[in-house]
Amino acid sequence: MLLVLVIPHEWGHMIVAKLCGVKVNEFSVGMGPLLFQRQKGETMYSVRALPLGGFCAMEGEEEAVDSPTSYSSKSNLQKVAILLAGVTMNILIAVLVSIVVVGITGFPSNTLEEITPGSPAEKAGIMAGDKIVEIDGVAVKDWTEVTTAIDNNKDGSSMHFVIERGGETFEKDIAPEYIEDEQRYIVGIVSMYKKNILRSVPEGVKLSAELGTAFVQAIASMFRDGINPDDVAGPVGLVRAVDQTSSYGVASYMMLLIIVSLNLAFFNLLPIPGLDGGKIFFILLKIISRGKITDEMEYKATLAGMALLITLVILITANDIMNLFK
Repeated sequence: MLLVLVIPHEWGHMIVAKLCGVKVNEFSVGMGPLLFQRQKGETMYSVRALPLGGFCAMEGEEEAVDSPTSYSSKSNLQKVAILLAGVTMNILIAVLVSIVVVGITGFPSNTLEEITPGSPAEKAGIMAGDKIVEIDGVAVKDWTEVTTAIDNNKDGSSMHFVIERGGETFEKDIAPEYIEDEQRYIVGIVSMYKKNILRSVPEGVKLSAELGTAFVQAIASMFRDGINPDDVAGPVGLVRAVDQTSSYGVASYMMLLIIVSLNLAFFNLLPIPGLDGGKIFFILLKIISRGKITDEMEYKATLAGMALLITLVILITANDIMNLFK
């Protein structure tokens, strides 16, 4: 999974770097001891022993090099474009995989698969196969609009549904029921999943956007409510998650891949020295300070940032190992 996600990330850096005229000295698949290498043009392509990602080594990336083909010689706009290319690839992977997932599993529609026994919907006479076409005077075209309308009901007041059954429509007033465990109001309906190749693209884009939004909300919640160690995982925790998820099938594995890809994109944008976001942050600082922030300052900050990241990885890995025995 790491190879699937990190290699395109680094490939994005390489492609945009070459388009900007930057010399890429090495592009590696994997980390650690060298297994294989081949020179093609100005770039050495290599395969290394540890399948934990890879790297794109650009000329003049870590220190200024007096050469027109160095990263350090390029404009700020070109540098930002090169740095954002990796994150863009991770977002693109998330979107593409989301489209495939929707193609495999289908997408929820406003046609009902089943009705929860004893629910307000069953008491109102709603049946499996019915299609919800309107709620409180507003037409609904998909399942998201149905759930949004119900979720917006905060007091359990009666809602006016227009239902289609067998080509005919009828109306029902249904008062949602509050479920304490879920802390929300429900009607007791389950969506029917449908498959449509043409709809897979927009529905896949919507799925990746929803997962991305949920991820950002989860991060915001961690900062607001505090970080629970059990909610954080590193490479060891990821191996465990992949193992558990794979047992549920390809679609579940791909959903995890989407989440991890979005995670990598977000994490790389953080303004931590050593990450892409940290490098972009220093570019902005240099522009704002008009040269008062020097390359040497950035280098020292990068060393501190890398030390912070390594410490974080060690702590998270230790936590992952402890969780294995719980």
